[in-house]
Amino acid sequence: MLPEDVLARVEDVQVDPVVAKNDNGNFLFINLETGDPKFKIPPSLRWRVNREKMRRALLHGIEDHVHWGRRVVGIDLSSNPKQAHLVFDDKSLVTGKMVVGIEGSRSTVRQILRPDAYSNKLLPVRFTGVAVDLTPEEIKPLRSMDPLLFQGCHPQTGTFFWFSMLETPQVNKTAGTGSERYRAQICMSWPVHTPEDEVPSTDEDRLSNMKRRAEGFVPFLQHAVNKIPDGTPVLEIKLADWECLDWDNNDGRVTLAGDAAHAMTMYRGEAANHGLLDAFHLAAAIENIYDGNMTPRDAVDYYEKEMRERTRRAVLLSRQACLDAHAWDQLNENSAILTKRSVVGS
Repeated sequence: MLPEDVLARVEDVQVDPVVAKNDNGNFLFINLETGDPKFKIPPSLRWRVNREKMRRALLHGIEDHVHWGRRVVGIDLSSNPKQAHLVFDDKSLVTGKMVVGIEGSRSTVRQILRPDAYSNKLLPVRFTGVAVDLTPEEIKPLRSMDPLLFQGCHPQTGTFFWFSMLETPQVNKTAGTGSERYRAQICMSWPVHTPEDEVPSTDEDRLSNMKRRAEGFVPFLQHAVNKIPDGTPVLEIKLADWECLDWDNNDGRVTLAGDAAHAMTMYRGEAANHGLLDAFHLAAAIENIYDGNMTPRDAVDYYEKEMRERTRRAVLLSRQACLDAHAWDQLNENSAILTKRSVVGS
């Protein structure tokens, strides 16, 4: 789907090029109280990339076709039966043959297509996370678990922990200097049982909450959380999903893709994969339209049918994985968070 030079640029923005060349890590799910692995699954080929750098890699050569700072507020489908007119917040219009809403889980295009049922389903779990700089000594016990990422659950509290690499000294150009640093992501989530489980409003209180919930972790993990500096921004991610409901594509003139079409939680790590498959199948649909093999309506109907069959199940599995991740006693080889990712209906 991507030209070889673009794919090479994407490969070059992996968070740890050394590990990428010889990845001997495992998919680890650990007991946060003891640090012992509960599940240890050899990984398939893993590409963990820097999101912003990957975006720049994909934009290479097409920068002039991407317009930032534009916000859609409406779609005019009545002026011409073969066109769609996007209405922006600055009152400007753009006319085309097809609108594809790919603007994330809070998609305006989705809201226009399904004004009665566009809202995401909020799950009873709360999630916060930080990006933090660590010295080689500080990150050593974390990377000894796995050089890229690992996750786990505390058996007593149901608190979930996620660690992943963002940058290595080789990537951020501090290697060989007196100030070598790694950059990592530390995230935690927990079930909501009482109002006190809601996410605080300030970074200071959010960080205090993370440190409090790390009490009872195996010492090296509790230490990692406690060492997060005061003043670190703490991001909340709303855990919610949307099951790719039906909508009227207006004879193939409006459709959805990615999180706009099937928002899902990250606990199975497959949302981006489905977005890539959406792009592949939508490109094929557009090619069939331009080649005269299918009408716009038939091509988009076919695209949407495949996507719904594939992603409705994936959304529900990811929802269950989110719940499983916080229920230690219910975790087993058949849990949604651990079962093999498979694409159904593609």
